[in-house]
Amino acid sequence: MDSNMNQDPGQRADQGNREARPTSFYEQMGGADTMKALVEAFYPKVVEHPLLAPLFPENILPVMKKQEMFLTQYFGGPQLYTMQMGHPRMRARHLPFAITPKRAEAWIGCMQQAMEEVIEDEMLRQQMMERLAMTAFFFVNTDEGEVEY
Repeated sequence: MDSNMNQDPGQRADQGNREARPTSFYEQMGGADTMKALVEAFYPKVVEHPLLAPLFPENILPVMKKQEMFLTQYFGGPQLYTMQMGHPRMRARHLPFAITPKRAEAWIGCMQQAMEEVIEDEMLRQQMMERLAMTAFFFVNTDEGEVEY
């Protein structure tokens, strides 16, 4: 006998929906393949952006791999970054770079463009971007007047 039979039918349906619906941003966006596509869409924009390109090494592939691992973890997927690199400590890892408000905005703009190319669900993109925007501005460590672009 189904143990759910004693429950309210609405409750059973709700439980079924919760199980069927992806719970994390990572799952909602499509998992590993979509995350890889997002990172691959993002970094060509970064390396061409005049404010961002100077912050990145010529060989961008290791950076892309780390970003893919971090975003996977950040959006609720497997803890890849922590398993490979240890605790993220992202603000500390970004301290050597002059991150200004304009650079944070540029980073957000590049990510927004990449998300529009890769993630179809507009509401999901918006929710993910809101979270990323808070993080990007948390990394700001330099005033505009301290940097020559």
